[in-house]
Amino acid sequence: MPQHAEEPEKRLIVIRNYISRMPSLSTTAMKVAEICNIPRTSPADLNRVISLDPVLTGRVLKLVNSAYYGLATQITSLTRAIIMVGLNTVVNLAISTAVVENVAVKDASGPLCVDEFWSHSLCVGVVAKFLSGLRGVPLAAQEEYFVGGLLHDLGKVALNDCFSEEYRQVFERAKEGQAPLCPAETEAFGVDHCRVGLMIAEKWQLGVSLRDSLVHHHDPEEADPAGRDLVTLVSLGDIYANMIGMGSPGYPRPDESILSSLLEEAKIRPTALSDYQGKVFEEIEKARVFIQLSTKG
Repeated sequence: MPQHAEEPEKRLIVIRNYISRMPSLSTTAMKVAEICNIPRTSPADLNRVISLDPVLTGRVLKLVNSAYYGLATQITSLTRAIIMVGLNTVVNLAISTAVVENVAVKDASGPLCVDEFWSHSLCVGVVAKFLSGLRGVPLAAQEEYFVGGLLHDLGKVALNDCFSEEYRQVFERAKEGQAPLCPAETEAFGVDHCRVGLMIAEKWQLGVSLRDSLVHHHDPEEADPAGRDLVTLVSLGDIYANMIGMGSPGYPRPDESILSSLLEEAKIRPTALSDYQGKVFEEIEKARVFIQLSTKG
């Protein structure tokens, strides 16, 4: 794919301008992201911040009461929701819905179909969360694995909207096995979707683990050691989603050697996902409520 020497820098400027025009997260969501990094944050602290935003409060309550959580009783107050599902879970619900609300695949002529994009992202999130449960991650911390998977491919949206026709060609090259997606993106645009994901994460001031899930889901060994377990499971979720053809990720032929290596590192049985495939698909359907609530308001 020929290009002049100056084109990568010009295209990087286009991408940066696109990201600068993306809506900022709401003030409430930014404060939620802030307080979750403060030691000894209490449920009362979180309740005070979220309750100032009626829309966000409503979304959190709808999610908590959805089939995704399957609680036996209806939760009608934010305080009760925080007690029932945990502070970390509510933090991640607030951040994920705020991010999804601000992400839209605008150029339908590009390779990203909205439904396929979110189906793939949901699958990765569900699998990462499921695997974290197998690993013995506490229930209160598992939601961050889901959010990491849900958001991991945001960089593709910017490339799709900035360079729709060329990105379609890049996707076709990847699907036909001519080149892996990330190198093909770099060749065409001077940057891949992972690096674009870093720009988006920095704009929205996402935490280190979520940032690394956007940047390092194809090379989890490069992630910050504190969040490497999360990124590794997101990477496994990504490979699994590709293997079963969930969505349109651009990686139709997962590398079996990489899969084996990641499973070994994560101490996950190779048959774990196939053994629970029905459960995984069931959870993906339940998780669609994240997209429905975030895109419909």
